[in-house]
Amino acid sequence: MSVKTVAIIGCGIGRLHMIEGYLPHPDKFRVQAICDLNEERLNEFGNEFGIASRTTSFEDVLTDETIDIIDICTPPGIHLEQVIAALAAGKHVICEKPLTGSLAGVDKIIEAEKRARGVLMPIFQYRYGDGIEKAKRIIEAGIAGKPYVGSVETFWLRKPEYYSVPWRGKWATELGGVLVTHALHLHDMLLHLLGPVSKVFGRVATRVNDIEVEDCASASLLMQNGAFVSLACTLGSQEQISRLRLHFENVTFESSHEPYTPGKDPWKIIAANEAVQSQIDEVIGNWQPVSPRFTTQMAHFHAHLNGAAPLPVTTKDARRALELVTAIYQSADTGREISLPIGPESPKYADWRANTR
Repeated sequence: MSVKTVAIIGCGIGRLHMIEGYLPHPDKFRVQAICDLNEERLNEFGNEFGIASRTTSFEDVLTDETIDIIDICTPPGIHLEQVIAALAAGKHVICEKPLTGSLAGVDKIIEAEKRARGVLMPIFQYRYGDGIEKAKRIIEAGIAGKPYVGSVETFWLRKPEYYSVPWRGKWATELGGVLVTHALHLHDMLLHLLGPVSKVFGRVATRVNDIEVEDCASASLLMQNGAFVSLACTLGSQEQISRLRLHFENVTFESSHEPYTPGKDPWKIIAANEAVQSQIDEVIGNWQPVSPRFTTQMAHFHAHLNGAAPLPVTTKDARRALELVTAIYQSADTGREISLPIGPESPKYADWRANTR
């Protein structure tokens, strides 16, 4: 098993990648270089984790032939250009969410991937943990049966000091608000468990903070499998919770309410009867614990790079989540239900900010 060398670009969320994603896997990864425009933060990070190679130049990392993986943890507004540059440099790439700020941008990345030697893995770390992975196994085994309805709640709190960071709260640099930066995690979990969306009606508003982007949103979804799902999210909740509740013919699932680790147990898995419970016990009775978040996603990525597993999160997964964002924005603008899939014919395809009224 080969150890892959990593350069982390951005020492903010990059610190969590280090602690949860790389330090637990010394046999799989070695963080060899770090890059950040803030030299004080760069040196604090380097000193804490003993990383000698430090630079403020992204170009230096691109041309470093000793680096296998570039892990992009920078503000969202520059993800697109950095991902394309890293792929063109022949690197494997990891990129924090949101991958980019439009479906046109995602499709541009997909085209760049076709020409690249390396592979790209977007980050959706909430997919990993005992709770969500048990639910996924039960659904895929056919035990849950027909999906009926569901609800997804992202009730977080962000106060003015959060937006004192210059790039936050602005369309040009954060690319969106609660839908793009916060609820995207939970919405990806929904799509991961329940599949693609067919129709969307949504509303967005800025009610909590004095910012450009939305901090409250709600949506009604019709899934391709016929299920109805309601989404609600705000950055003004005095108690922070993340919650999925999905009702199937034979099973009801309810996630942990922890805001930043909803994939972990305890999940409620409520069987319709003893016969269904016996089937569930057979499928997950000998469950082996799964580490949550970045720890498992990075392990799966390493397995993929060694030809032992599929890519855990793909650009198409990221596109599906951002397509939902696009549909909610378009519906909120027009007051109409939006049908998916969304392509270049949509007025929001190239830019979410395009006025579609």
